[in-house]
Amino acid sequence: MFDERMTRLRALMATLLLHRDTGNKNAVKTEDSREDTMKQLTEILEHTANRRSFLKSSMIAGAAATVGTGILGSGLPAFAQATNDSTITKGDTAILRFLAAAELIESDLWTQYAELGGIGKLPPIEVDPHEKLNPYQVALSNLDSDGPQYIASNTLDEISHATFLNAYLASKGAATVDLTQFETLPGSTAKGSTGKLRLTNLMNLNVDTSWYVRYRSATNPDLGATFPQAINLDNVTAIPRSDADYKGEKNSNFPGNDHIQAIANVAAFHFGQIEQGGSSLYAAMSQKVTHPEVLEITLGIGGDEIAHFLEWVDFSGNGVQAPVAPFSDPVSGLTFPNFFSPLNPLIQPSLIFPVPVEFKPGLPNVSIIRPLTDQFAGAKAAVAALTASGLFIGQSAEFFSTLNELADAADAAKRGF
Repeated sequence: MFDERMTRLRALMATLLLHRDTGNKNAVKTEDSREDTMKQLTEILEHTANRRSFLKSSMIAGAAATVGTGILGSGLPAFAQATNDSTITKGDTAILRFLAAAELIESDLWTQYAELGGIGKLPPIEVDPHEKLNPYQVALSNLDSDGPQYIASNTLDEISHATFLNAYLASKGAATVDLTQFETLPGSTAKGSTGKLRLTNLMNLNVDTSWYVRYRSATNPDLGATFPQAINLDNVTAIPRSDADYKGEKNSNFPGNDHIQAIANVAAFHFGQIEQGGSSLYAAMSQKVTHPEVLEITLGIGGDEIAHFLEWVDFSGNGVQAPVAPFSDPVSGLTFPNFFSPLNPLIQPSLIFPVPVEFKPGLPNVSIIRPLTDQFAGAKAAVAALTASGLFIGQSAEFFSTLNELADAADAAKRGF
């Protein structure tokens, strides 16, 4: 008897799949037939013996998923139903093109960090604790002995993101993104830099440190909350501009000097700003994609951005606690206090994980990435934040036009279009 039911179940599931594939053809007739098939399927499952309840639950879930797919497929516009290996929707293309541009921008800035502060060809510090580091690498290592390795790894990750996204777009017959014509900005001349022209400017930054407070607060930016700066870092450099920036007053509390340490601390907070922005951007874009494969991409790469962010939360906090802080740099005028003294939970360095926050009114607070909405985390919001940070100082009007066009298209994307 059970085998007969299983045979009928398979036949009914095949019928449901057939209904799904017929799409909107003879819509009324197809819908009536689907409902009749579902009724028969439910009757069989409900008459299954209790000892097979686990199988029943599994079959119901499978049937629901299949029917859900059929309903979704028939409810979308024809051009949005494209799920074969060669096509994605216009909206998905727009989202991926903006993300490719964002990753190219990230790749450019991280490459500058890696050239001057990355591990390069040196072995891990655990292998050779006495290896020769430049003053910037020393200052970064004061925040975490593996800092140079993390920078090199983050750089490779961003380059892989940009390369993959463009390759994926090309595989779907979509236009790729190339920003090399905008690599016109002079970079650092300090020893270690390649001296090539850049897409981004790391030497006149207004670092937004409000993210440091936001992730320790129980209030949500998507619900209107605003946050103060954890520390004011305006018109500052995050990399040594020349060999002169390697020099400064010695500090008895840490290796190196106050000036290059201040630059490394600026970089640490900038790392966090960039990666928290990427975490929210991918979360916002993922809510709008149509194709399951594209969702897999945005969730996968977005998860990597979150992994980066959590490292830099801890890393930046090490610059505002003992033994590094407190200290002042007479060259830049920057002062980095000890955030543990006095203790303030909104800037407490050891609170490195997102504090639970109000998410949905009437429900308990929950630990989440935030913001998640287009208004604060979408493509246009990302461009506005990066521009305000000074990252594009010196760029051309054509660059901003290109970037804003990509952002407009991505934010206009909707699931199913």
